Amino acid sequence: MSSDEKRQDLKRLLSYMRPYKGSLIAAFLLLIGATAAEMVGPIIIKYFIDEHLVPKKFDKNIIIGLFTAYLVIHIVKVILTYFNLLQFQNIAFKIVQDIRVQVYQDVQRLSLGFFERTPIGSIVSRITNDTEAIKDFFVSVLSTFVKNIVFLVGIIISMFILNVKLAAFCLVLLPIIYTIMAMYRKKSSVFYAEIRNQLSQLNAKLNESLQGMSVIQVFRQEKRLRKEFEEVNERHYKAGRKNLSLDALFLRPATDLVYMFALILILSFFGINALNSPVEIGVIYAFVSYVERFFEPVNEMMMKLSLFQQALVSSSRVFDLMDEKDLAPLQKGEKNPVVVEGEIQFNNVTFSYDGKRNVLKDISFTVSPGQTVAFVGHTGSGKSTIMNLLMRFYDIQKGEILIDGVNLQQFQEQEIRKNIGLVLQDAFLFAGTVKQNIRMYDETITDEDIVQAAAFVQADSFISQLPGGYNTEVVERGATFSSGQRQLITFARTIAANPKILVLDEATANIDTETEEAIQTALSRMRKGRTTIAIAHRLSTIQDADQIFVLHDGCIVEQGNHQELLTKQGLYYNMYLLQNRGSTVREKVSGE
Repeated sequence: MSSDEKRQDLKRLLSYMRPYKGSLIAAFLLLIGATAAEMVGPIIIKYFIDEHLVPKKFDKNIIIGLFTAYLVIHIVKVILTYFNLLQFQNIAFKIVQDIRVQVYQDVQRLSLGFFERTPIGSIVSRITNDTEAIKDFFVSVLSTFVKNIVFLVGIIISMFILNVKLAAFCLVLLPIIYTIMAMYRKKSSVFYAEIRNQLSQLNAKLNESLQGMSVIQVFRQEKRLRKEFEEVNERHYKAGRKNLSLDALFLRPATDLVYMFALILILSFFGINALNSPVEIGVIYAFVSYVERFFEPVNEMMMKLSLFQQALVSSSRVFDLMDEKDLAPLQKGEKNPVVVEGEIQFNNVTFSYDGKRNVLKDISFTVSPGQTVAFVGHTGSGKSTIMNLLMRFYDIQKGEILIDGVNLQQFQEQEIRKNIGLVLQDAFLFAGTVKQNIRMYDETITDEDIVQAAAFVQADSFISQLPGGYNTEVVERGATFSSGQRQLITFARTIAANPKILVLDEATANIDTETEEAIQTALSRMRKGRTTIAIAHRLSTIQDADQIFVLHDGCIVEQGNHQELLTKQGLYYNMYLLQNRGSTVREKVSGE
């Protein structure tokens, strides 16, 4: 990560402060007031020492006045500091909230291809751990740096008021301190980048292990996975240990050494001057006090540099995610057509996921409104890719896809999603209630619509028996339901949305035979008046389709209805033969 990239990331981070200019100005004014109150304290004590303590002039009223002034100024400083920090913290949390919402929103716009090739744990790490580091930057680092820089300026001004010559000498400390901070930043940035990378790997490994725990236990892979996790954890530890060594050298010892040098400089200056002229003890006290206070913010900023470095590294990772160019396909044109009939056409469609191997090759077919077509074929033949392209999860490289004679690319994403109901093999339920999972937060769907949809797919019988009925809480991914029950709920979800086109991707694959019969009955009613595309491995589920397309190696090699394809005794016939042990098919075909 180059210096220019760091500056750009820092500039981009600070740009999130623009909407809060008014609040920042108020916080800055409070900070200046608190700093001014802090600077006045040593001057009052200096005045007391030189004008009253040394000459032994103890005027009661003046002493009480000085004590009262010192106490009031200290109380004012405490109050201003409290409201200053409160204001800064409030702004910081709002900024981090804005960043988190934006990065989550940007992630939602990414293509499915990005999620397929990027470990989910790594993405989660960026949205959680890295934004947390950015939060530390705004909440802790930025407010500390602003406060302490203003504080240092106040100290330098106070030093010049006391003694211009000595204050000029003390300015020599600034480049020394800056050099220490720059060296620390340069060296630690490498270590923090490695730490964040290894933390991302840890999250990815942990996410994979938790999701695949049943497989790990069945195949007794606990030892192997534990060893892999330990290896990643060890790399994370080593990166952290290197950074700890750097912290131990730069964060305190180096600045303490400069502090000792500053004390020697001040005492030597006053000691030499004392040989020629009297030295005011109050001035010595004030200077030593200011130097001590000078290094308090320096040490505080040095301690925050580690968080600053983490924030820069994390911001780079978050901004990379936000700037990811692999976006979901966008609408082309401004006409905003609508889906009316639901006719689907694929005209000479060719598609590749990686740009090297074509998954679909010059595919053409038409699905008339209200017609049901099915796609069958061996694994990898391109069945699910047709679904992905119709849902416009990907853009095609060649050819065109039309709905009602209009190019799919011209439709708004919302129009496509609203009119195409998708049911996947792996039924996905969200945390919430059964009712919320069916409604999917579409407030136009009433409770009555939900019950009717559930009854339509014969899910009402088991939902009504749940402890809370439709208000029963669903745990993550619906783990407490059977696979068949989860699928029935997703069927109800699809029916409740009332789409014009249905896409069923192995929709009955995880359902038992008895449930499948009920589902097939419901599907027959669902398909009436709707264009339906069914993707299936089990040929028994699509025998009543109006048209069946057989895919092989990305091409349509056969098409026709169930009986026509059996009569051809081609690839479809062989697939059906394998699934039905052959005898029934031979007898049926030969008899015809």
